[in-house]
Amino acid sequence: MGKPIMAKATAVWLVDNTTLTFKQIGDFTGMHELEVQGIADGDVATGVKGFDPVVNNQLTSEEISGAEANPLRQLKLKFNAAAQGEEKRRGPRYTPLSKRQDRPASILWLVKFHPELSDSQIGKLVGTTKPTIQAIRERTHWNISNIQPIDPVALGLCKQSELDAVVQKAAAKKLAEGVVMSDDERRKLVSTAQSLEMPIEPKLAEDTSGLEAFALREDDEDEDADSGPVDIRDADSFFNLPEDGGSGDEQP
Repeated sequence: MGKPIMAKATAVWLVDNTTLTFKQIGDFTGMHELEVQGIADGDVATGVKGFDPVVNNQLTSEEISGAEANPLRQLKLKFNAAAQGEEKRRGPRYTPLSKRQDRPASILWLVKFHPELSDSQIGKLVGTTKPTIQAIRERTHWNISNIQPIDPVALGLCKQSELDAVVQKAAAKKLAEGVVMSDDERRKLVSTAQSLEMPIEPKLAEDTSGLEAFALREDDEDEDADSGPVDIRDADSFFNLPEDGGSGDEQP
């Protein structure tokens, strides 16, 4: 399905002027639903002016009303000659000058949390070169001591859907190579939506030898508590009451 022109501005308008779900808007504009939620929360696309898709002949009012009534329905883009070939552009990703200084932070984040990604995959995601990635991997970058890892999606250098697609591709490659992965690694290699749907399984400590002794000690304490306090002293010898005519005080 084709995507609308000025997709992010269109998403801003749909969030502000309709009751469509985040997933419906994300599917229509080619954005991840978490990005759309970020627009609604004011964390993404700050300052972007909404682009009315109805006035600009990309949607009809009837199409929006039908999708609002049925959350499972997807919006259908009207034919627009100006949008043809919009997704067929080739060449390296263009990064605005204002965001180029953020690329080292995003590279460090990808290297740290997704080491399975190759240099070429990272380069395509954030629009950088292999020497820069290699310098950050080897911690020989001139500013490595001041770089803090930041999610490239939060920096606006790539979309969440693009990151998920690359991570899923890396996961498929790992499975094809027969690499055994831990639960934490599997969570990193799935998309955000899949990771949120995965159940959280309780983990037990590998060494449980101390737990058995602790349980036995608790059982012994419970048995002692049930039996009550035991007095081993002789009551008669303790009180040792005097006989009649003893040294006790005589009553007049």
